[in-house]
Amino acid sequence: MSETFPDQPPGQAAEDGCLKVGAHTLASRLIVGTGKYDTMELMRDSLTASGADVVTVAVRREKIYERGGRNILDFIDPQKYLLLPNTAGCYNAPDAIRVAKLGREILRALGNPGADWVKLEVLGDTKTLLPDPLATLTACEKLVADGFQVLCYTSDDPIVARQLKAAGAASVMPAGSPIGSGQGILNPNNLRIVLEFLKEGDPHYPVIVDAGVGTASDVSVAFELGADGVLLNSAIAHARDPILMSHAMRHAAIAGRQAYLAGRIPKRLYATASSPEEGLITTRPYIHQVQPKPPS
Repeated sequence: MSETFPDQPPGQAAEDGCLKVGAHTLASRLIVGTGKYDTMELMRDSLTASGADVVTVAVRREKIYERGGRNILDFIDPQKYLLLPNTAGCYNAPDAIRVAKLGREILRALGNPGADWVKLEVLGDTKTLLPDPLATLTACEKLVADGFQVLCYTSDDPIVARQLKAAGAASVMPAGSPIGSGQGILNPNNLRIVLEFLKEGDPHYPVIVDAGVGTASDVSVAFELGADGVLLNSAIAHARDPILMSHAMRHAAIAGRQAYLAGRIPKRLYATASSPEEGLITTRPYIHQVQPKPPS
């Protein structure tokens, strides 16, 4: 897309600005995770292919680890990426708050500007991985009071989304479908209502779809509905070719956002001719006349 819009950051249309979340300005509207890759090297190359400038990392104890126990920061350049620590795996507000503070200390020691924000997840159970709305709201309020810019993972419930914004969340992140399910946007109508509620009186408030993306078309749909960003992990990490899927997600984000800015045509029950009817040779249907055979 750089040939079309040479003066814009990668992934941005000429009519579009960068995504602002709290005090941070993001060149790419795609945020990617760092978990579940077969190798750390594959993760590193997939992040590069995605074009993202923000990556989210799970915080564990005194370091940031991947599932194999290696420090993930050995494969992510904190000078290149803005790191977004998350509270994945927390099932109550006190644990989520403690993990958020731990992530802040780690990133402060690294000098990464992501130290002042957190992706808040407080899950309700291990089977559905759906958010606990009451615990999420409690944790959000306390973290905001402690100076965090909080990006809140939540369901597609418009009422809860509005409460989280009122609690001071820098961004509300409704799920497209359950975490890691790959089902895409299950309830576009709810997402439309969430967007309406959150942007009422504040059209630039950032709403980022988080969880459930399975493929590139899901990313495009989220943007076409009006989402400001998409966060995903499993759809890339579990793809047959994660690096190729990263490229696909990058292009889907660009296409979906530009389609939203362009404005789609309305859906109609019946066909509408794309060519003008004026000037046709005839408006009557052509009827083939069978010529009589000459007498023998």
